[in-house]
Amino acid sequence: MISRRRMLKLLTTLPFVGGLIGASSIQSSAQVVTTSSYRDFFKEFGLRTFINATGTHTYLTGSLMPQEVMDAINLTSNQYVDLNELQDKIGAHLANLLKCEAAMVSAGAASALTLGTAACITGKDRQKIIDIPNLPGPQREVIVQKRHRFGYDHAVRNAGIKFVEVETRKELENAINANTVMMLFFNYANNQGQIQDEEFVALGKKHGIPTFNDCAADVPPVEHLWKYTKMGFDLVTISGGKGLRGPQSTGLLLGRKDLIEAARLNAPPNSNAIGRGMKVNKEEIFGLMVAVERYLKLNHKKERENLEERVQLISKMASQVPGVETEIVIQHIGNHYPQVRVNWDTNLVKLTHQELIERLRNGHPSIETATKSWLGEGVFVCMSMARPGQERTVAQRLHQILQNAAV
Repeated sequence: MISRRRMLKLLTTLPFVGGLIGASSIQSSAQVVTTSSYRDFFKEFGLRTFINATGTHTYLTGSLMPQEVMDAINLTSNQYVDLNELQDKIGAHLANLLKCEAAMVSAGAASALTLGTAACITGKDRQKIIDIPNLPGPQREVIVQKRHRFGYDHAVRNAGIKFVEVETRKELENAINANTVMMLFFNYANNQGQIQDEEFVALGKKHGIPTFNDCAADVPPVEHLWKYTKMGFDLVTISGGKGLRGPQSTGLLLGRKDLIEAARLNAPPNSNAIGRGMKVNKEEIFGLMVAVERYLKLNHKKERENLEERVQLISKMASQVPGVETEIVIQHIGNHYPQVRVNWDTNLVKLTHQELIERLRNGHPSIETATKSWLGEGVFVCMSMARPGQERTVAQRLHQILQNAAV
């Protein structure tokens, strides 16, 4: 846990904050936290809480923030600061940590997609920033591979663009014209499209078109935090609330300095801008900064070994039931965590996949799991976002439900 002394030292290394936040204000903030009456909000509003045994899904509120992140949020909540200056200083700090030209904190990765696209369209032209997405003249175009269309690309369409879908290198080069403002790449689909990441970047450079890589869920591994900007992508977005375990409503937009500056002009606190509603407050900015610092300091080898041990326990317990087969699988791109695929012979275990999911969800404590067709048939159990020790509860419940359904 980060101490108040450590946080004070950290904050005072930033010139614009050091004079604003003093020991007395930090002490008063701590007093507010410790003296406020406890309320169980989940119980008060009848909200189901659960063990997250499926991963960093937004609909399940992503990840749990470590104490260091919560300390940063609490300790910066009782003073004012200029938001532009804050983004300047924290952005420079994050760019240095993540080995890129420039960085900013956005209101999630989807927000970064909109702001980055807007930056490629408007640059620093104030009139275009006001007019977007209804710019005069022909509609701006973004080139994307057909296999790279995905649910979140609506965030790119928010900027008023038209997608031009291609499959081959030749089609891509033929599609480039005076209206082309950007080339979009969905990192998870890297092995699905015909044009893979390095060639995609090279084509963008050849024709002078900015390339944007959405790799929101692609941390871990840690090196993905700088891999794609170093590869040459002009813009990259990574979620702040998934593997980094920062605030769920934050994201990172990394890349070329001029494009990050343009994205900032399209973002809050600017009032007449497409991103005005995509606010990220000072507490979240500091929270994500500390989450990044924490993540970079982790022993990632040890973290992976620990996670593997946890899923091995679940795999072993489930496979003790006759007719049940388990396998440890890892997504190679996106949510790169070991997880257990549980499947069974329905002649020996009278249970469907959905019935198992419902029984885990409706039991006590509630446990969230899911089917993941892209990884194969079965129910998948991932402990990457679960608290230490919860793997034992998951293993016991899973074994019990499967055993009770066995013929």
